[in-house]
Amino acid sequence: MCMIAPKKYGYFLSIITLCIWLTSCTPKGKPALALSTENTIALDNDDIEDSVRIKAAHIVPSKNQFEALKDEFIAFVHFGPNTFTRMEWGNGMEDPAIFNLKNLNTDQWCQAMKDAGMKKVIITAKHHDGFVLWQSRYTKHGVMSSPYKNGEGDVVKELAASCKKYGIKLGVYLSPADLYQIEHPEGLYGNLSKYTKRTIPRQIEGRPFENKTTFEFEVDDYNEYFLNQLFELLTEYGPIDEVWFDGAHPKRKGNQQYKYRDWKKLITALAPNAVVFGKEGTRWCGNEAGATRDTEWSVVPYDEDPRTMNLFADITDEDVGSMKKLVAGKFLHYQPAETNTSIREGWFYRDDTDQKVRTTDDVFDIYERSVGGNSIFLLNIPPNREGEFSDQDVQVLKETGQRIKETYGVSLLDGADGPKELLGQDNKTHLILQDAEPIVEVTLPKATKINRFLVQEHVEVYGERVSEHALDAWINDEWKEVASATNIGYKRILRFPEIETTKLRLRILASRYTPVLQHISAHYFKSRPPQLQFSRNSKGEVSIVPKMSDFGWNPNGENAGANLNKGMQIFYTTDGQVPNSSSSLFTDPFVFGEGEVKAVAIMNGEKGSTATFRFGIPKMTWTLVESSSAQKKHEGELLFDENPNTYWQSQENDGNKSVVIDLGEELQISAFAYTPPTSISNSMIEKGTIFSSQDGKVWTQQDSFTFGNLINDPTQRTFRFNKKFQARYIKLQANEIAGNGPKAAIAELDFY
Repeated sequence: MCMIAPKKYGYFLSIITLCIWLTSCTPKGKPALALSTENTIALDNDDIEDSVRIKAAHIVPSKNQFEALKDEFIAFVHFGPNTFTRMEWGNGMEDPAIFNLKNLNTDQWCQAMKDAGMKKVIITAKHHDGFVLWQSRYTKHGVMSSPYKNGEGDVVKELAASCKKYGIKLGVYLSPADLYQIEHPEGLYGNLSKYTKRTIPRQIEGRPFENKTTFEFEVDDYNEYFLNQLFELLTEYGPIDEVWFDGAHPKRKGNQQYKYRDWKKLITALAPNAVVFGKEGTRWCGNEAGATRDTEWSVVPYDEDPRTMNLFADITDEDVGSMKKLVAGKFLHYQPAETNTSIREGWFYRDDTDQKVRTTDDVFDIYERSVGGNSIFLLNIPPNREGEFSDQDVQVLKETGQRIKETYGVSLLDGADGPKELLGQDNKTHLILQDAEPIVEVTLPKATKINRFLVQEHVEVYGERVSEHALDAWINDEWKEVASATNIGYKRILRFPEIETTKLRLRILASRYTPVLQHISAHYFKSRPPQLQFSRNSKGEVSIVPKMSDFGWNPNGENAGANLNKGMQIFYTTDGQVPNSSSSLFTDPFVFGEGEVKAVAIMNGEKGSTATFRFGIPKMTWTLVESSSAQKKHEGELLFDENPNTYWQSQENDGNKSVVIDLGEELQISAFAYTPPTSISNSMIEKGTIFSSQDGKVWTQQDSFTFGNLINDPTQRTFRFNKKFQARYIKLQANEIAGNGPKAAIAELDFY
């Protein structure tokens, strides 16, 4: 039955109601467009959910936003004084001489980006410390006062030249926060200057601009300074394709306000192709860890018109664009997300020893989740103090690019029988799915192995509409669902265990309006059985999973090995035998006491390397008798909770630095293992003594131990006692801390 709401609408809402009626009553012949498409659409007070849904389905990206989406995989480059001080955030008062750059190889940067398949790079032209990487007319706090090329160097200029050489787009990060302008006695930030009419750019004698465009704005000193620097970057280093505004503020002063609408006017005039990040152009994904949402809509709600807003809050909720969210808004706006993270632990380079680097698995996994989840992947690669990307980073970029090309360079649907509008490479063709049950079916020329399926909506013209879809494959003479997801948007990559099929069927299960697809393709990622890792929880239950990257900076909780190797099976043994496909299949955690577990991953007939782990005495009955001292939130019980991410840590003034444990029963002990905490480096126990007791009162010294190179290699260390002994109580006394640290810490203790 077709129902029309009884409330009287104006002419516009009558059209909306008609569209709703068409949607619900006429499954065939619906128009692909019921309204004119816009980048931003206002909601009316009497809009109902159905009318909001239709409006949302007619919001499209601007030209600049769509070009940003097509870039897909782009680079971030954090470079500046922090590279030399090894800090993440400078204080603004660093001597420019600290930027002691001898060489700069921006060609090497761009070659590495090209190898990775990146299409754009964003350079920190000015980070929060206020130090500028170009020859600005308006400050001396930058490369002009550094030793680099005797003050004549210009990092942005050299990068711009390399970008043109390698066909890489250029973007600039210009931090609104500026600690130098805050801290310097003559700094302009928050100096309470009056707002007056000023001409941009302010002319500097002896350094005229080739671009003669001028602007007049009513601004204070700092906004004038900022606009002058924007003018320099946008006119002398372009073309600029992205302007990146960070929302972080290490410190504020004088209630300084930013006149973003003036900045935007200047950007629009001087860099008409530039998308603006952090404002109405593109938005932050909400984390710096490479985490992605399962549903990343690009149409998001605002309480104010984003076209006139000056301040933009970060959107960090898990739900950004559901109908529940949209109905509560007053404006609907197209604003795609950038998934940003770093290839290293930290945004700036520190060293090649302790600063861990993401694996190729990690980066490729984030690529598939971000680009394949309707967002842009922005990966930071920080240059080292030699002015180059480090070899390890370059290798990961190269391997990632190879995987992207090998997996997505060719569609396995080439030559297939199906909608020609979707199978070609022409991004202007599209297919309108008007049936009540929208389905796209494709028949392949022959049986083909597939484990990736890519689908795109024609968002450039029709916006994003699909809210639920599924993929079926013809297997054993019947359709079998192999993958499903929520929205599609610009691009969705479905990942699933390898199948062999001759037919595929894409079903659109729910959409906001008539679905319009632009492209589909099928692909095969050559999975590699991953290395495995073991863990045991406080209940004594053992889990075996693909090994996660040892990457501690803002971990996103994603296991790249598991993500990339869907369909993998794990087999294990506990009797010392080498596992194979006839061994026990790991499906759920199992209870296991002391002993050795071996496991192997098998995928598509390919066997990975055998992993082995020896578990110590189960800890369910252990109790802490005493610790000499403990930091808050680092109590003694944490040293045997089977979680290596938690740890006991003594107080700094503790001269004893010891712990006593009751094992719950008398046991024979032959060895122990010490796991140091990896999140700190000043509390690792290098030397110590082990005592034993039957009653917790009379103690016997059993042995002294020494563990070397803990700071550089903070891994679990095992010590075998000279002779076995019986004990119920164990005391560990820390005698010396690595690097002469002031505290002792233990992430886990194990006894064998």
